[in-house]
Amino acid sequence: MAMPVIELRDVSRRYDGGPPALCDTSLSISPGEAVAILGPSGSGKSTLLNLIAGLDRPSSGTVTVAGVRVDKLTEAGSARYRRDKIGMVFQFFNLLDDLTVIDNVVLPAQLSGMARDAAHRRAAELLGALGVARHAAAYPGRLSGGERQRVAVARALINRPTLLLADEPTGALDTASGDDVKRLLNDLHADGQTIVLVTHDLALAESCATRVVRLVDGQVVADGRTVTAGRAR
Repeated sequence: MAMPVIELRDVSRRYDGGPPALCDTSLSISPGEAVAILGPSGSGKSTLLNLIAGLDRPSSGTVTVAGVRVDKLTEAGSARYRRDKIGMVFQFFNLLDDLTVIDNVVLPAQLSGMARDAAHRRAAELLGALGVARHAAAYPGRLSGGERQRVAVARALINRPTLLLADEPTGALDTASGDDVKRLLNDLHADGQTIVLVTHDLALAESCATRVVRLVDGQVVADGRTVTAGRAR
């Protein structure tokens, strides 16, 4: 049986002495899974995502991703970990408006030390696969929301991450663009990409994930397989 790509053991996170954002949470995710973390605002799902990404540290417990003890990393080590292991897709794209589409995609590869020609070949390949190659020389502000999210996915994938983290990836999109992104996530999962999707939207979770983990008040209250993943195709 494959070793988990993500393993949280008895993880809690408290801020300024208040109630825990996460409370004694344990979670294991295997390579190739598409897992949705579902819960209302304030349930702890964003905290969980930040801990997996190394953007935050637990108050107690351990976080291990792809064999790396993320909770033990220094600030510089966390940055290297995200560069080498993690691809992130956000609700509002987080593209740089003063860079062209291809330069946005290439940037993480350049930061990782990939040769310029190799980075541009990889970026062009991804933009082509995601159906936005014709926009390579355009600036993000000229693209639709769905197109910008496809560019953001290309950027997230350029370093071939072990794990793709998606934070409400359809939250800023219209229905048609949201459906495009759902199909894209399904295609990535079908190709073997491990995905963790954070959302409050049950329909998104059921259409894009094969497993749904529900959080309420910082605790896992349900963890089960879905039967509807892939309907967005």
